[in-house]
Amino acid sequence: MSTFKAIYLEKGDAGFSASLRELSDEALQANAGDGDVVVRIEYSTVNYKDGLALANRAPVVRKWPMVPGIDGAGVVEASEHAGFKPGDRVVLNGWGVGETHWGCLAQKARLKGDWLVRLPDGLSSRQAMAIGTAGYTAMLCVMALQDQGLAAGDGEVLVTGAAGGVGSVAIALLAGLGYRVIASTGRQGERDYLQTLGAADLIDRSSLSEPGKPLQKERWAGVVDTVGSHTLANACAQSRYRGVVAACGLAQGMDLPATVAPFILRGVRLIGVDSVMCPMPDRERAWSRLALELDAAKLESMTREVPLSEALSVAPEILAGRVRGRTVVDVNR
Repeated sequence: MSTFKAIYLEKGDAGFSASLRELSDEALQANAGDGDVVVRIEYSTVNYKDGLALANRAPVVRKWPMVPGIDGAGVVEASEHAGFKPGDRVVLNGWGVGETHWGCLAQKARLKGDWLVRLPDGLSSRQAMAIGTAGYTAMLCVMALQDQGLAAGDGEVLVTGAAGGVGSVAIALLAGLGYRVIASTGRQGERDYLQTLGAADLIDRSSLSEPGKPLQKERWAGVVDTVGSHTLANACAQSRYRGVVAACGLAQGMDLPATVAPFILRGVRLIGVDSVMCPMPDRERAWSRLALELDAAKLESMTREVPLSEALSVAPEILAGRVRGRTVVDVNR
């Protein structure tokens, strides 16, 4: 019987536990048998949602036991899906993997072929996981702004939660496309890092995180918000006439303490960005653009790598806002 290493989450009468375990192919079949493609995972990552799952901080996991990991990249080992064959290189993001279906913080995953994207030429598995759901979400946000007509010369674009994974990639992408990016962060010591990624200037997150007026001085032509709550409300209130706000996160909270004033008096457009159930054409478009438009050197500068055995220790760091950029997990060490 073949075995593989995986992070294993359990919850029962004895409480919650998370550990590194040796699991069998039989266990994978029993718990992820509806998957029709077996992928030999090479790299995974730890996103904010993974941190919540690993620390049992929110009802992310809805089926027990669970192998977490909403992202994975690797090579197809076996396939019953017409679209994939052994040897194909693939990337996986979302679709409830790591929540209701065994995930990719493991050396092997059994996944549905309809969930998989072929890894674009020019991207390695490690780079794909340096991007991960965070970077892929950042590209979806950029696409949302551009699909609404926001051009590089239209004015400043605000990126909140700038030193995090989504924020870091969003800055690099937007700056590379010629936008003037203003980074909002509570970590002023990251100024050099954020400016290296392309931020033209920084503002302190405290200027956005407290209750504010329904309408404020117009500034932002576009916004990528990863924070929610008062930060998103203030970003909308400060948006220029016909400004575009792409909202994708809730680090500050799920509430939106705002009024309709920005939307009906300034025509501000608030666009929700979902990465989990995003339709395949948009996924493929996002990954194709990431392969072409994201500067590889900037991606590497925002990335650190840890072995699978250290993935659990990353969770409290990412939830406390102490992780800069992206964390890649080498599942084979």
